[in-house]
Amino acid sequence: MPRGAARVRALIERWIEYASVPLFPGGCFRAANLAGFDSRPGPVRDALFRCQRGWRDLITAEPSHAVGTGEIAQLDADLTAFQLDAVLLAANTALRLGDEEVVDKVRLVTEGFLVPPH
Repeated sequence: MPRGAARVRALIERWIEYASVPLFPGGCFRAANLAGFDSRPGPVRDALFRCQRGWRDLITAEPSHAVGTGEIAQLDADLTAFQLDAVLLAANTALRLGDEEVVDKVRLVTEGFLVPPH
């Protein structure tokens, strides 16, 4: 997908697909395991943290790019990435509990960040 809002939407849609039909027990592997390994030094923790940093960097860069090109209204890209990641982690839990309605909530939250400038 082209950089910016379209790529953010595509990333979120791919994440929804990944978490909705889990490949791993607990849904998203990163979401299901970060808390369990965050205080346990070692290669698993290091790999999870690298994955987390890479994901957050990606979901920071795309809204930032969209702001820079005037595609969306001004926003704090770091805060946006934090909020999107938090919503996705919560959605992973909700999906594991059978709450399929959370998918629409994820999309609604995402669109709230991708508002065109006034």
